[in-house]
Amino acid sequence: MRMFRPLAALLLATQALPVLAADRDPYSGAPLPPTKHEPASPITDHFYISAAYYAAKFNTNFRVDPSFAPVGTTGTPVNAENDLGLAHRQNKGRVDFMFRLRERNKVQVGYYEANRSGSQVLANDIVFGNETFPAGQTAATTFNLQQFNITYTYSFIRNNHLELGAGLAAYFLQLDVIGQVKAQNLYQEVSAATPFPALPVDFTWAISSRWAATARAAFLKINHHDLSGRYWDTHADLQYRWVPNFVVGLGWASIRADLTREGGSFPGVVNMTITGPELFVRFSF
Repeated sequence: MRMFRPLAALLLATQALPVLAADRDPYSGAPLPPTKHEPASPITDHFYISAAYYAAKFNTNFRVDPSFAPVGTTGTPVNAENDLGLAHRQNKGRVDFMFRLRERNKVQVGYYEANRSGSQVLANDIVFGNETFPAGQTAATTFNLQQFNITYTYSFIRNNHLELGAGLAAYFLQLDVIGQVKAQNLYQEVSAATPFPALPVDFTWAISSRWAATARAAFLKINHHDLSGRYWDTHADLQYRWVPNFVVGLGWASIRADLTREGGSFPGVVNMTITGPELFVRFSF
């Protein structure tokens, strides 16, 4: 057993030689200065996953036009919350990821869904697609929204305290709306799934070693074939870095859509705003 001790010491010393050599200049042999480690912050994070509690407030106006109807024939404009009994508020979760490619390139991935149902006695007749729901009847409505986005930004400004970038985003939006009056066996369902590009802006301010503020926004104005309108997706927050890899924060998020579609599976208009505060935790490295 004694002969293994010197051998083990020799092996350990042999393994340590490359490490020692790496700490010295390869030409002069002089010791190299210690490596500087960047402080943990949203500007230096290479990856994060964020889970948020989102207290959203809705205001949804829409119209579903009849299919193959004469020109000028439209559905009845309604407010989903006031006229159809959908909830004004909803507590939901949001999930976001970020991958940093080198120092100035970032890819962010986000997903959000809001599924709501409600019922209410109709005050007026409502033309909902190819059906007419009469006043005095109880209508049941389902309004489902799903949003998935991938955003690439390049940081034109990046230092220890400030990062500002812009790039290109791809949004995938799906809407499903169902209306029915069970007492008269009336039923109508419409849906639309639309991918579209958007222009994003991303901003980060590292206030101190623990505090930071971030903001991002994506905007689209579209006028293409049978789809026209505008779409905004914005977010701002203040975050506290509890430990290098764990962050808590409070933010505000907003989605706004003003879209008009002629023909297709969802002819009509959607004017929708979703706003509210969010509380989130973030794991990063």
